[in-house]
Amino acid sequence: MEGTTTGCFDSLFAAFGKRSSTAQSSRIPPAYTPPTEEKLPAYEECVSKAMSQLDVKHDTELERIVSDAIQAVSGDLRQISLDLHENMETGMKEFHAHQILTDYLEKQGFKVTRHAYGMETAFTAEFTRGQGRRIGFCSEYDGLPGLGQGCGHNCIAISGVAAAIGVKAALESGKASGKVMLFGTPAEELSIGKIVLVQKRAFQDNVDACLMLHPAAYDSERAALIAIHDVRVEFFGKASHASAAPWEGVNALDAMVQLWNNISMMRQQLMPTDRVHGIVTDGGKAPNVIPDHTSAFFFVRTTKYDQIIRLMEKMENCFRAAAMATGCEVKWTWREIGVTKDVVQNGPMADVYKDFMERTAGTSFPSIAEQEKKGGGSTDMGNVSYEVPTLHPMRAIGTTAANHTIEFTKAAATKYAHEATLQGSEGLAVTALKVLNDDSFFEVVKKDFEATVRS
Repeated sequence: MEGTTTGCFDSLFAAFGKRSSTAQSSRIPPAYTPPTEEKLPAYEECVSKAMSQLDVKHDTELERIVSDAIQAVSGDLRQISLDLHENMETGMKEFHAHQILTDYLEKQGFKVTRHAYGMETAFTAEFTRGQGRRIGFCSEYDGLPGLGQGCGHNCIAISGVAAAIGVKAALESGKASGKVMLFGTPAEELSIGKIVLVQKRAFQDNVDACLMLHPAAYDSERAALIAIHDVRVEFFGKASHASAAPWEGVNALDAMVQLWNNISMMRQQLMPTDRVHGIVTDGGKAPNVIPDHTSAFFFVRTTKYDQIIRLMEKMENCFRAAAMATGCEVKWTWREIGVTKDVVQNGPMADVYKDFMERTAGTSFPSIAEQEKKGGGSTDMGNVSYEVPTLHPMRAIGTTAANHTIEFTKAAATKYAHEATLQGSEGLAVTALKVLNDDSFFEVVKKDFEATVRS
């Protein structure tokens, strides 16, 4: 599957408006509330009520410890980021990234496990002081064939390292107790690494919550990231001379054309938020031969992973109908590793991150409705979010370019992107420390998780 990108954000982020290259915040149009199946109270009203029950005091000393620790390694992380940007590796082949990240984390005093959970380029790095809860962060470091670091995974790699170093400093200072664990997660662009880790209970058995940061063209504390599955379909016919004896053939390309029309007509009855898109991977070999084989590759997406089965059934009916209409045989294969789930953002953690970024970095965020409206990308962090409370915010890196573009690749190497990433990493670390230190806050985090996932 090398070269196939089922993860990340698939040009999602360009949908937001233009952003100044020097501004720290985006100007977003008035919020649009998408239609829902039932009338729900305004999210901001729910947040206001919830936050009024929490102690939202800011521990400025703890925030300073985090900031000082992260800024102290800024130069090191800049070099690592540029190295990963210049020496991009694709999914499950990130051997150089694995080495430089694990070597550095070991020097920083973490207990490092290389080649973790049966994946050559996965790792964990942990530090514990005293008894307490356990917090996790994720680093990604694979790139895109032909684009390099077109989704900014060099920034994601160092953000996880930075956040872990910030929490470690707080633990060492005595201002917190518990464990911090960084997961090195390979092959996000193939939606593999975190799904394997979930299947092997890496998150469920080791952390009470997990966070990561993603670069984008805009800031968002709870971006809407949807579920995705993929399928490969083949039609088998009978070859014949396309001019001398076409009636003796069974045209597999006709079946493919019929399938395309079936899917195009099916879209009329799909939900507005559903997505089906694909390519023909084999359309025949010669124009004077009736094709006896054709193949295609499709992605299907829904806002929630449990809706995917609805699209799977519709797609399979399209496959059968095309085969029946043309006299071909058909075979299809859904991805063996399973569905990449939607991301369930933990509301209380998102609110703490947002508060920190607004106070310390002057960051502005779109309304919740606007963030939901712009959803469309997918990531394997979604599978993590169904197992432990999860936060996956976006951090603007000074570009209006969409992810998965040459322009975004260039932006991911800038000094602006580096500094913005470290600011966001401080926000992750401070949010994580509230999970470690504040019992009442953690109870709210768990209740939100139970309400949005377990229910």
